[in-house]
Amino acid sequence: MGALGHYLESEGLPTAGFSLIRLHTEKIRPPRALWVPFELGRPLGVPNDAAFQTRVLKALLATLAEPAGPVLADYPEEAPSGGTGDMSGMACPIILDRPAAAEETLEASVLREIRQLQPWYDLARERRQRTTFGSAGLDIEGVAGFLARWLDPSPPVSPRPDQSPEAMLKLAAEDLKAFYFEAMAGQPQPMTGRAAADWFWGETSAARLFAALRERCIAEIDPDRQFIGHNLLVPREQWTRFGITERWWRAPGTT
Repeated sequence: MGALGHYLESEGLPTAGFSLIRLHTEKIRPPRALWVPFELGRPLGVPNDAAFQTRVLKALLATLAEPAGPVLADYPEEAPSGGTGDMSGMACPIILDRPAAAEETLEASVLREIRQLQPWYDLARERRQRTTFGSAGLDIEGVAGFLARWLDPSPPVSPRPDQSPEAMLKLAAEDLKAFYFEAMAGQPQPMTGRAAADWFWGETSAARLFAALRERCIAEIDPDRQFIGHNLLVPREQWTRFGITERWWRAPGTT
């Protein structure tokens, strides 16, 4: 859409578009764009909120007042909550056990959740006859263990010679999320994507592991690990849940 905007502008037609991933828009440099801190696929925030959506549209149209670009404005409001945050939408609520001992490690807590979710995952896989889990080439407990070792003082070596530790971190993170979300899909009554996301990021120890991994990677000197931490572990629409206040990530030395 950014390239199309440049073409239309060259023909004298002003354009403006939404940006859901700010880093991409910074690189593409469309004529005018409004970055919105909303869930992917929902550039207007949440459905059925005409007043909020109108404010977003007016902010987008305001960028047309600029005679030339590139213009990249930031929408200042967070999207209203799209759900109640409870388990009432589940036919058979998955309420994960709380740790019996306060000294339980984060890794042990995630492994306990995996054991609880395994029957639901198996049911969903049998029903669908497919799975998106398996990109890392590890079993689910191996995935959890590899991710947890990133919290050690020295990050782990890659268990696969064809993948760097950073590539394995991304693959394992996607596999862990796939396992949890596919287990949720084993429910008799489907949930909306937002409700499932709120369950995962609000109720699970896996989400706490991702938040800890985010902080660990951001503290690294390696720019690839910093990028993973800032952009690939906790989705933007869930940042406020973990007290993340930054509006977006900029590379060191940029303004």
